[in-house]
Amino acid sequence: MSNDVTRYSDTDLEMFKDVIDKKLALARENLHDLQSQMNDLAENSFDDFGGDYMDDSETNTEMEYLNNMIIRQKKYIQDLENALIRITNKTYGICVVTGKLIDKKRLMAVPHATKSMEAKMSQPPSSSSGSSSSSYTSRSEYNETTTMGEEEMD
Repeated sequence: MSNDVTRYSDTDLEMFKDVIDKKLALARENLHDLQSQMNDLAENSFDDFGGDYMDDSETNTEMEYLNNMIIRQKKYIQDLENALIRITNKTYGICVVTGKLIDKKRLMAVPHATKSMEAKMSQPPSSSSGSSSSSYTSRSEYNETTTMGEEEMD
């Protein structure tokens, strides 16, 4: 029996680092955009607050939705930063459950993944990561689905 640890090569790790760096830059830009939307909404609604119950309710709902998206985006950024740490430690791409290498295709799609599909499929289903039970949809939903869809696979 050999004791050598299976890991991705330094070349592969560098390739993954480039992918993560690009996704991290985009995620930070999207976070900034979400925070700007939140600030704009807060500034523009402050003058009219209390004028109309329906407008106040809609504003509060949109602010809650944006806040939830900001929280999710911050978690996504933290997950990507943790992946960079694993690259530095040369433990990136090793499943935390099985100890086997996570498939390259999975890591390209979900670069912050910590579990192989084998481990992911064997675990019991967890509750949804959505923190709001509301079915409210806003103009920002497009950003959410295009920038954060990958982490749902993790």
